[in-house]
Amino acid sequence: MIKNSGKKRTKSPGKKELAQVSVCCGTGCTAQGSREVLAQFRKLLSGDSQAEAASCLMTGCHGFCEQGPLVVIRDNDKNILYQKVKVEHVEEIVRKTILGGEIIRDLLYQDPRTKRRIIEEEEVPFYKYQKRLIFGNNGKIDPTKIGDYIKLGGYKPLKKALAGAGDTIIEEIKKSGLRGRGGAGFPTGKKWESCKNSKFSSTKYIICNGDEGDPGCFQDRSILEGNPHLVIEGMIIGGYAVGAKEGYIYVRAEYPLAVKHLEIALKQARENGFLGRNILNSGFNFNIKIARGSGAFVCGESSALMASVEGRVGEPRAKHIHATDRGLWNKPTVLNNVKTWAAVPLIIKNGAKWFSSIGTETSKGTMIFSLVGKVINTGLVEVPMGITLRDLIFKIGGGIPGNRKFKAVQTGGPSGGCLPEECLDLPVDYEALADAGSMMGSGGMVVMDETACMVDVARYFVDFLVDESCGKCSSCREGLKQMLAVLNRICSGEGREGDLELLEDLCDVVKNASLCGLGTSAPNPVLSTLKYFRDEYEAHIRDRRCPAGVCKNLISYEIIEENCVGCGACRKVCPVEAISGETKKPHVIDLKICVKCGQCLEACKFQAVLKK
Repeated sequence: MIKNSGKKRTKSPGKKELAQVSVCCGTGCTAQGSREVLAQFRKLLSGDSQAEAASCLMTGCHGFCEQGPLVVIRDNDKNILYQKVKVEHVEEIVRKTILGGEIIRDLLYQDPRTKRRIIEEEEVPFYKYQKRLIFGNNGKIDPTKIGDYIKLGGYKPLKKALAGAGDTIIEEIKKSGLRGRGGAGFPTGKKWESCKNSKFSSTKYIICNGDEGDPGCFQDRSILEGNPHLVIEGMIIGGYAVGAKEGYIYVRAEYPLAVKHLEIALKQARENGFLGRNILNSGFNFNIKIARGSGAFVCGESSALMASVEGRVGEPRAKHIHATDRGLWNKPTVLNNVKTWAAVPLIIKNGAKWFSSIGTETSKGTMIFSLVGKVINTGLVEVPMGITLRDLIFKIGGGIPGNRKFKAVQTGGPSGGCLPEECLDLPVDYEALADAGSMMGSGGMVVMDETACMVDVARYFVDFLVDESCGKCSSCREGLKQMLAVLNRICSGEGREGDLELLEDLCDVVKNASLCGLGTSAPNPVLSTLKYFRDEYEAHIRDRRCPAGVCKNLISYEIIEENCVGCGACRKVCPVEAISGETKKPHVIDLKICVKCGQCLEACKFQAVLKK
């Protein structure tokens, strides 16, 4: 606890005291020690008369994961962002900023290009160019306290929806232009209408797909962790609109914090009359259960997910059977992604016209992306549909680190395509990405620089998909294995003439003969890299050379004699003792022993090691 100086803190006329210290406790920041930072803040602020106006708030993910742990001090006229905060910084923050009104410059974000220190959260380029509608309250509420959500207008859209008819709600969702945020982008209102009008059964179900298995994707997890009531409210509204009495949130067991916060939120919603029987005295009965997945990527596909909820093996079924007629337990079912459900309360609150004014003619609203890879500012970004890839990667993401060149970006997860520099001015919407050979998918965005080998990138994602294929249909099960075998052969320096044509034929079969979205989209990494980076494939096959210097069988290391000063740095780091030489004399690499790990290249400060 900070000792009281004995001086009475006076309030300026008409000025409010410091209101809130928000500490990001999402999974990313927690892994970097934010829970300890939070505990220290609470310890120092408790019982201090000078700091009693400052409340300390545990929040969900703020999005700027690269700079965590994040602390935002919100007073009446500014939101001070401190980044990379450690426990040892807390006492200084309390003493100087909370009690003294002083800014600690070393804890502010520094723009890597201008070197300017930025005080306010909203002025940091990572946040400045976003439009945070769904994600905006993550840093302002404690996800375990329903009161925080209600204070910001939570559950008012539900009250508004319950005052009208289900058809009215569906019409509003249709007018908004909301499309599914987890896959192909099917119009949400049309799906709801189909389920409501289904004659197959009067029993209907609502499902939230929180099974987020894409490498580098974590936006659904962060919404469920940081603002679970937003998703729950959207599901209740959807349930009322289509006439469902029960809903399920399918979330993978690897997301323990999301599951914990969902359990708390559901309990609080029931206690406050938002779930259960006769919700808000409307006569509407609705409940939500959590179904935990076991980490199978294919269970992100709608029919496989429903099979998993039912306790069966997560395998997809033919798409001529629509879930809105025969879904969960063979009853009419609406399944939407976390981000889709989270958008529903915002549409009901602000109106379809407001939502449809954001984005492009065919892609409305905002989309949240996991921006990862070789980009300066990694994290979660929410942007209007139609923003260009260039603005997203360079304005918000800050560009490529280490003065390297941009090479490609993969959008849409492991089944997405890899787009080159010539596509940087492409608008990010469903149609534009699909036309370019990629997809919106669930919102994964992996940035690659000039050091990436695009053949190896395609091999990596196909390898992932081979493991995650359920194996039900032979086109996907066997086709992906054959694609991987060809790619492994090319990367190992054993590629043959005709391999590229063989890859294209395999892609065609897998794409057109597979049952579910995993199989039909699985060829995208291969097809897009063949389209935009065919020269790299040809270099691997014809020249036995990997232009990016990644594929081990196609590279070698040697020491340039005139540059070597004999410092021995390379010899010390070599794991197999393949480097020899006397001190202050040129060294030599024994290529028969060398395992091509690249440690010598990194250790040399005199540019004496050459990778060929």
